[in-house]
Amino acid sequence: MEPFYRTIIGLARVVFAGQGLKFTVTGEEHIPKTGGAVIAINHTGYMDFTYAGLPARAVKRYIRFMAKNEVFVHKVSGPMMRAMKHIPVDRSAGGESYRAAVEALRDGELVGVFPEATISRSFELKGFKSGAARMAIESGTPVLPIVIWGSQRVWTKGYPKRLGRTNTPISIAVGEPIAPFEPGSEMTALLHTRMEELLRGVQASYEHPAGEYWVPARLGGGAPTLEEANAMDAADAEAKAARRSKETEGK
Repeated sequence: MEPFYRTIIGLARVVFAGQGLKFTVTGEEHIPKTGGAVIAINHTGYMDFTYAGLPARAVKRYIRFMAKNEVFVHKVSGPMMRAMKHIPVDRSAGGESYRAAVEALRDGELVGVFPEATISRSFELKGFKSGAARMAIESGTPVLPIVIWGSQRVWTKGYPKRLGRTNTPISIAVGEPIAPFEPGSEMTALLHTRMEELLRGVQASYEHPAGEYWVPARLGGGAPTLEEANAMDAADAEAKAARRSKETEGK
């Protein structure tokens, strides 16, 4: 029993109802009733982590998300994140968060990760980091692929948030678990393929108005292509590194 986490989920559901969000969830039967599993989720919007936990409630389980350390040091969100047993990720000391995730998996927890690491501005799947596969291999637990579609319409990178009543449809699909195998690079490639298949599946039954910013270029939308989005991300990373360098020099 986790009354605090359960209460937060209850409050989230009230908010979702107020927003008029219309969820379609498929594949819930793939969520294991017991035991650890890496939950790998695509990343198109800032609210993804709040939606990704919904399928797990079908078997009354909770997901421990790996999230950036800044959320944990915040005076409001920090105590909440720790109470829900989420896992802080300090990018300057990533080994510690990785070990904590593996330990949680061995203890039978569901650990949520975003293999793309950052939001995809193209809304296509970016290249995956290998962490999900490596954690699965080391802990001896499966990886469960989950894709979310429509989240980018609520709040995504570079566009105003739409947290009022929008009646936005959001599709969530859970795929079959992938048993751990080596090498990790091949497992990561398989995970990417499976998630691409799931994503194409939910997109096939979703309406995509031509030219809309949240619709991938491949589907006639106004979003940048994956190549263009990657170039934008690279430029942002370079600018951020330059700022950090200046800050360091000024100390």
